[in-house]
Amino acid sequence: MTSLGADSEVGRLRTVLLHRPGRELTRLTPRNNDKLLFDGIPWVRRAQEEHDAFAQALRDRGAEVLYLTELLTEALADPAARERAVTTVLGGLDLGDTMRGYLEGFLREAAPEDLTDHLTAGIRNDEVRGGFGLVTSLLAHDDFLIDPLPNLLFTRDSSVWIRDRAAITSLAMPARKRETELTELIYACHPRFATSPRILGSHLEHVEGGDVLLLAPGVIAVGVGERTTPAGAERLARQVLAPSPDSGQALAHTVLAVPIAQERATMHLDTVCTLVDTDKLVVYPNVIDSLQAYAVTDSGARDDAGRAVLSVAEPRPFLAAAAEAMGIDRLQHVDTGLDPVTAEREQWDDGNNTLAVAPGVVVGYERNLQTNAALEAAGIEVIAIAGSELGSGRGGPRCMSCPVAREPLRVSPSPADRSSE
Repeated sequence: MTSLGADSEVGRLRTVLLHRPGRELTRLTPRNNDKLLFDGIPWVRRAQEEHDAFAQALRDRGAEVLYLTELLTEALADPAARERAVTTVLGGLDLGDTMRGYLEGFLREAAPEDLTDHLTAGIRNDEVRGGFGLVTSLLAHDDFLIDPLPNLLFTRDSSVWIRDRAAITSLAMPARKRETELTELIYACHPRFATSPRILGSHLEHVEGGDVLLLAPGVIAVGVGERTTPAGAERLARQVLAPSPDSGQALAHTVLAVPIAQERATMHLDTVCTLVDTDKLVVYPNVIDSLQAYAVTDSGARDDAGRAVLSVAEPRPFLAAAAEAMGIDRLQHVDTGLDPVTAEREQWDDGNNTLAVAPGVVVGYERNLQTNAALEAAGIEVIAIAGSELGSGRGGPRCMSCPVAREPLRVSPSPADRSSE
């Protein structure tokens, strides 16, 4: 079995976690798609075909593909995991005692496969056979008692691997809160992850995986904007910069906090830029000149409570701060599109949201013709996939994948280490 973990965005991909679009997408309507964060109503069969082709492209490059719902079903075979899942989902519902009591028994009696479906596709008012009372009388027949989770498609957001540790994130939007709870349950209860340490947690300050870029071994960029909060970025920095209790080594030596606009088009840092090689980014040119980074390191001092005192540098241009932290002379970049209008169109269509399967080899949406051509001209191989339906939730190949195992890259020295050389 492949050793789990990742220390970069571009090491050869060995194992990846995906979610194949399922019944949860059929629950989207013009009345609830905004609440559930979709810009349109996807054609589900075509979305499944596109996703199957995406998964096969990853397999063709040697990656093992894991599916979230399969792992969840396997985890729910454990009675303790089932109890945890039922208790967690009921704790977040405002349904009154009558319906809660009915659902508690109904969910506990469900087979693991059925329980997975109820937790991901939701349950409508007209689908229950008990618990009738004031709540069911006042809700419309097609109102959801348990909301579906169509954004499970974007497995990047609910967890991210940093070295050998699974970081369980905390999603900011109410429609996505239960995603991290299910992901956390998988990592806690599935035998495959029994020996994998975890950091962060669904109950902590908001951090989303789309905002976390592993620029190089020991160097992490964190976007701070619509989804990841400043407090979430600090929490992540504290955990990755602290020496590990077992090895004495920190997961990172530098965290770059990168403010981004709090807009739908730039909801995560990976909508603005992604790494396509060890020293090369694809980036949205309309914002790159204004993108700043605050380098965060462990000062070595401790406060009265014994916590690390973080050193926060003055903001610098992102590309320069990233190159210095990565120990390279220059972080090259390939622009999205060829002009400001095309750049804006292809950024909206996730032209920046590529998934590296190896250094210099990325998966991108075929519709971003100019960005893909620019990448190829820069020596990057582009595996182009269809995404006309997958993109309706505003996410590209990177958003739809959580790398669980990558081949390691050479560890980059910290700025302090380089200055002493």
